[in-house]
Amino acid sequence: MTVLEIATVVDAWAFETSALAQHPWINHVQIFENRGAMMGASNPHPHCQIWATEHIPDESLLELAAQQAYQEEHGSCLLCDYLATELAHPDARIVVDNDHFVAVVPYWAIWPFETLILPRRHLGDLPSLTPAERTALADILKAVTTRYDNLFQVPFPYCLGFHQRPTHGQAHQGMHFHAHFYPPLLRSAEIRKFMVGFEMFGSPQRDLTAETAAARLRALPAKHYLD
Repeated sequence: MTVLEIATVVDAWAFETSALAQHPWINHVQIFENRGAMMGASNPHPHCQIWATEHIPDESLLELAAQQAYQEEHGSCLLCDYLATELAHPDARIVVDNDHFVAVVPYWAIWPFETLILPRRHLGDLPSLTPAERTALADILKAVTTRYDNLFQVPFPYCLGFHQRPTHGQAHQGMHFHAHFYPPLLRSAEIRKFMVGFEMFGSPQRDLTAETAAARLRALPAKHYLD
């Protein structure tokens, strides 16, 4: 898909978020996308879903609490400050960026080649994106997924999910809209990471450093290997 074609998908995500938020019983809109049989997708193309729930899911609730606590303690946004730290060292963990978004392998990454997509401007949800930012989000998604495919020259499996503020009407000023890519492939197109043993009962283990993963992704061509 071209950037403009992906931008129409971003517009649909924003529209559906706003439409679902109009229902008084819906408090959270979770947009996610699975790609590849390895991630449970029955279709070969990326498979997107939107789940709207009365409750705020566990992962979103933990992130929301952490960001609110940070804002109360420091008077600033946690992810804004984190992004500033990464931008101060652009050759460390940043994979690709444009005028409005940055893709970075976070230092706490658990999945191999995990990336975090952050807007440069502080905003809370998809509907808050300007037209230029929506196009820029489409551009950064294409840039990241192209590098994923180029890594092992296969359609790269992943889970992509957006975290945005709840839809129950409270401001949640500390919430910074962002997206996570969780890809399972580790050393080749066939070898994946499994959460087993110590990782399930102790704590997840990092198979390669964030800096190594970012460097490998950053070095890949921006042109898709099939083009």
